[in-house]
Amino acid sequence: MNESVHIKASGLKKVFNGRTIFSDISFLLTPGQTLLVTGRNGSGKSTLVKILCGLLTPTAGSVDRGGGPRRSEAALLAEIGLVAPYLQMYDEFSAVENMRSALAMRGLKPAAYDIDVVLQRVGLYARRADDVRTYSSGMKQRMKFAFALIHSPSILFLDEPMANLDSEGMEMVRGVMREQRSKGMLVVATNEVNDVDTFDQKVNLDDAARR
Repeated sequence: MNESVHIKASGLKKVFNGRTIFSDISFLLTPGQTLLVTGRNGSGKSTLVKILCGLLTPTAGSVDRGGGPRRSEAALLAEIGLVAPYLQMYDEFSAVENMRSALAMRGLKPAAYDIDVVLQRVGLYARRADDVRTYSSGMKQRMKFAFALIHSPSILFLDEPMANLDSEGMEMVRGVMREQRSKGMLVVATNEVNDVDTFDQKVNLDDAARR
């Protein structure tokens, strides 16, 4: 675990088409901690996740992912894993080919990573040579977890992680969440969490919209 990496959000605000989605979002997340982001549909959960990942710029406020002044933004982003509905994969590629492409796009050498182990972890090893276009929606969701976990990220973002999964898949997700807490930071954006007490911090965007 890289103890220097953290997530510090300071006064985050996002405005779309003149409408304030949320404002004044501030928190500090350090290694071993978890954050739950909740809110009604359209409250900005995915938007906040994108801002925290560096995929979207806030209207106001800032995000510091730690690492010190000499650590580049690219190096910090390489420590992030993301599972989200808006992520895409190549339907004409197999699971293994998709994984190799994902690593290459991160600037990582596929040969240095055990793709088969990760595919076993998410329950796709038996279908690793099949084109992703033949996968069910639940299997594609599992592929997104494989993408996110292959490089053992310090910070794992899960945006609606249970989407399209059966009971076995949901248990896999719970296992991933437990493991991530033991080795890094975890941010989960969803309303489908039964035990909120398992999270160290919570951001309710329904409250943030009223500020």
